[in-house]
Amino acid sequence: MKNSKLVLATRPSPTISADIFRLEAEQVSPLSDGQFLIKNHYLSVDPAMRGWVTDMPNYIPPVEIGAVMRSFAVGEVVDSKHPDYTVGEFVYGLFGWQEFTISDGSDIERKVNPEDGPLSINLHVLGMTGATAWFGLTEIGDPKKGETVVVSTAAGAVGSMVGQIAKARGCRTVGITGSDEKATRCLKEFGYDAVLNYKTATDLAGDLANACPDGVDVYFDNVSGPITDTVMNLFNIGARMTVCGVIGISPDHVDGPRVSRTMLVKRAKMQGFLIFDHMHRLSEAVSGLLPLYKAGKLSFSEEVFEGLLSAPKGLESLLAGTNQGKVIVKLEG
Repeated sequence: MKNSKLVLATRPSPTISADIFRLEAEQVSPLSDGQFLIKNHYLSVDPAMRGWVTDMPNYIPPVEIGAVMRSFAVGEVVDSKHPDYTVGEFVYGLFGWQEFTISDGSDIERKVNPEDGPLSINLHVLGMTGATAWFGLTEIGDPKKGETVVVSTAAGAVGSMVGQIAKARGCRTVGITGSDEKATRCLKEFGYDAVLNYKTATDLAGDLANACPDGVDVYFDNVSGPITDTVMNLFNIGARMTVCGVIGISPDHVDGPRVSRTMLVKRAKMQGFLIFDHMHRLSEAVSGLLPLYKAGKLSFSEEVFEGLLSAPKGLESLLAGTNQGKVIVKLEG
């Protein structure tokens, strides 16, 4: 049995493209005691990969040249010499862009119940994406009924979950996105009360003020940069801000206003959030998200790329912002 895998062939210079990855194949090694073999069904494509393939300092070591591209995945146990994992079980973990994974259990985040819904939802609603939205919003943002919650990248995999969780908690939700099509989806699919297209707005500050007549209580920031500067000007006293992404700023040049006065005068809280600090609590997030999903309160969309070789194209689409929903790679077989 052969395992096909995509490895990182070179660092981006400077942009990420499909040619920084290389397809390799090798025989699957025999299992040792305490190991089991996973056949991956779905692979995840996430914004964090932008940082994972560079060699700049980050919250997690970069993917090494020649190593399998780091990725969350959902797969099925097809052979086992491990007492805790039996053939036919489904698991979710950091298995990489490859068809098969040999595991000893240390890279397993949780076992997956196929009866919860389609297997692919474990890569977003019930996976890292959903957990990011759940913990980042409920623990740092701590939204209260009647408060105004603003979300940047509102139509994205994380942003759409944030908006819907906030809505389920009785908040007014305002989304910021980058196209009219995504704005329509935010309103019709994700239930936002108001949505702004920052690319076409001629007066983003004025439009945002109109959308938030009572100010901003919670801001879930997926971009940073000028959009965040605009939102912060509307902070209410005691506002809370979750810093989840900074794709809107250059890593080697940060130019923007000093936020100290706003944070002081508004007695606001701004806290960085990384899901890897919370993955050991994934079951808690699933316990909160699954009832909302079962009740039909969590709409989502997927953009599925077929086959292992399509994974880099999926990443290009995600980073260009042309994707429509959570980017997933479905493997053959």
